[in-house]
Amino acid sequence: MSQAWVLRTGRLVMRPVAYGDLADLVALKGDPLVYAVMLGGVRSAVECAEDLAEDIGFWGRHGVGMWAVREAAGEAFVGYVGLHGRPDGRGEALRFAVVTAAQGRGYASEAAGAALRFAHERAGMRRVIAVARETNIGSRQILGAIGMRHCETYKRDGYNVLVYESVRPG
Repeated sequence: MSQAWVLRTGRLVMRPVAYGDLADLVALKGDPLVYAVMLGGVRSAVECAEDLAEDIGFWGRHGVGMWAVREAAGEAFVGYVGLHGRPDGRGEALRFAVVTAAQGRGYASEAAGAALRFAHERAGMRRVIAVARETNIGSRQILGAIGMRHCETYKRDGYNVLVYESVRPG
């Protein structure tokens, strides 16, 4: 892992996901309070291991990917944030999820903002998208707070899904 891929914010340290994060990811992705609204929904331990292998490979192929997010003081796991290709071809997408116990503290905004800056400033990505169900007010607020703008709406499984984008100036 390149140290250039490690991000630090005022309260968080973000490292590219690694196999040592698997137990934390299984707990996060297996929690229906967190992951039921995510693409693919709640994940089994086997699916989490498969996802993790793909996430690690994505870093190697693209120089961007998903980070395990931990508190800078104490290293407690608080979530998962980063960039990954959308399976529907819409582009590279910002994704984030925070464990239930850490929600409401601004960690998702802090981590998602850092990931978006990395995408534009260090990875040179011109456009980054994110998607959220219309009913997922929390995610929509975070996306707006970090400067992403609604650009498209589509239907999926009976839900309205909003697409947000951030386009690097210039």
